[in-house]
Parts: sequence; structure tokens; C-alpha cells
Amino acid sequence: MPNPSRTALLVIDVQNDFIPGGQLPVPEGDLIVPLINRLGGQFKQVIIAQDWHPPGHASFASSHPGRKPYEVIELPYGPQILWPDHCVRATDGAGLHKDLDLPHAQLIIRKGCNPDIDSYSAFLEADRTTTTGLAGYLKERGIDTVYLVGLALDFCVMFSALDARAAGFNAFVVMDACRAIDLDGSLAAAIERMQVAGVGLIPSTEVPG
Repeated sequence: MPNPSRTALLVIDVQNDFIPGGQLPVPEGDLIVPLINRLGGQFKQVIIAQDWHPPGHASFASSHPGRKPYEVIELPYGPQILWPDHCVRATDGAGLHKDLDLPHAQLIIRKGCNPDIDSYSAFLEADRTTTTGLAGYLKERGIDTVYLVGLALDFCVMFSALDARAAGFNAFVVMDACRAIDLDGSLAAAIERMQVAGVGLIPSTEVPG
């Protein structure tokens, strides 16, 4: 069993724009909030990741005349899915879900702040070079194992889990505390990528508490 003092819960993008009714809704995204709150009580170390885009972000379809959401274009760092405008900094859509109750969270790490680079992962931006500083923070705190929950399983949760493994952490995704977009088979592809990388895919009943 992991040492509780060396584990952390990483809560990914539980924000209004990813909840049904938001600008980029993940189906049933609101249903995981009570479970995340309960799991949060089992961890001394909780970190929240939050999309925080400037207006006109390069990942927005509206920033590319003639393009539509969910088209793929090439940006300097590689292929980029174009999204509806979402999680624009300091808007209600970027806010954390009102029922998310994690008062002991010690860090909120904001990502996607660079107007020219997307950032699904809480560890590394989409150019795969620019770090967010999260890995260093966790290592300074003596954390060696992270449990991931949140939205969306097949994008930001997956990339965060893969980058956690690449940075040397044990990583477990709590599957029933996540929901997916499942865009053109993205969920099945994400599960395969995480399994190959050695990410544990577990139910909440297997989270130590």
C-alpha cells in the first residue's frame, strides 16, 4: 500500500464550462463531484488543476477564421483540436464547480495560460517542453504517488496521468471519479495509452483511506 504521507489527490478541471450547461460540457461531469469530495477527505495532500485561458487562446476555434470546433489544425507544436471558447480566465465558466468542497487543498495550479500553447496536462504544456512546476512541487513535498480524478478522462486526466508517470510518480486514475468526452474513440485510445504507460486504472473502492 502507498504511504499516505507520500500520496496526493490531483483533481483535474472540475470547472463550470466542463459541466453540463457549460461551453464544453462533459456528459455527467456534475455527477462525480460528491465522490471527489468524499475522496478528498481521505488525503492530506490535495492539488486542484484549473484551465485558465486568456481570451483568444490558440486552441479556440473562434481564433481561427473559417474553422469550426473539433476540427484539427497544425500549430507550431503539432496537431491541435480546436475547441469552443471555454474556461476563459476570471469568468464564471472558468470557476470551480460550486459544490466542489476541498477546503484543505494546498495548491491550485492553473494551466493553458499561454495564449499560443494549449495545456491538457497539469504537468506539461502541449509543446511538451514547458513545465507547469507541478512535478517539482510534488517532489519537494515528498510525494511519490498521485491519484487522479476529474474531467475529462480522455484528455486532461489522461495527459496528466501520462506525464505523472513520465516524471517518475506512481499514478492511479480513479475511473468512477472521472467522466470522458469520448470524441471519435478518444476514450478507448486513452485507456490503452494509460495502460501501456503503467498508469493504474482503479475504482474508488481501491483508493486507500
